[in-house]
Amino acid sequence: MSKRNSQAAKTAARERLRVEREREAKKAKVRRQLIVAGTIVGVLAAAGGIGFAVVQANQPGKWEEAAKATVVAPANTSGKDGTTLVIGDSKTDNVVHLYEDPRCPACASFEQTVGESVNKGMEDGDYKLSFTIGTFLDGNLGGEGSKNALSALGAALNVGPEAFLDYKAALYSAKYHPEETSDDLADDSYLIKVANTVDALKNNKKFQDAVEKGTYDAWAMRMSKSFEDAEGVESTPTIKINDKVVKNPGSVADWQKALKDAGVTK
Repeated sequence: MSKRNSQAAKTAARERLRVEREREAKKAKVRRQLIVAGTIVGVLAAAGGIGFAVVQANQPGKWEEAAKATVVAPANTSGKDGTTLVIGDSKTDNVVHLYEDPRCPACASFEQTVGESVNKGMEDGDYKLSFTIGTFLDGNLGGEGSKNALSALGAALNVGPEAFLDYKAALYSAKYHPEETSDDLADDSYLIKVANTVDALKNNKKFQDAVEKGTYDAWAMRMSKSFEDAEGVESTPTIKINDKVVKNPGSVADWQKALKDAGVTK
């Protein structure tokens, strides 16, 4: 091989090497661009996910929405948003007003001890019964059992006053009333299970649909607000006879004495 040919070969080799380096440089540049693009997409996706999570977290919950929703008031109620609940056909001016919370253990004890006597006085015409039901224990303990049970009580009240009283008694019974810290009442199936022990509510499809669809959720929130606004109510149960708070009776005899002292009975 002549020197000339050798030089030409070297030149050609250097040219091939230059072209190959340029090709590799271009490939490396493309790889870097793809990595950067992928990183940006990942960051945007993460940011979008975080943004979605934040938006979801800031969405109003079921009960917050219910508090602003149009009220469907149960039958057998009156007043603004159906928050006046009075049971009894007597013409008497005497009123026994009970302030309760569905999760309240003291309310359950009151119902189990003197509930039948309280209802009998109403049935005998000695007084009318009025109810204002709150849900403050959900806030104190966490959960939504009080609100959910109150909505179900609205569904029972829509069936009739007797169904309401019997269902309330069942929810407060020793057999079905859960521990204060338990949120069993938040479960619709549990509320329906208890309702099936009440004649007027057993296998009552209209009642069950109202519980499962939350028909009276908005009413429950307005009733709860009425409880919060009530004067002289610091705990549950609070019992007023003709607007005067009386001591929580520990026995039927105590209840009868409270009625007599208030001038309701002789």
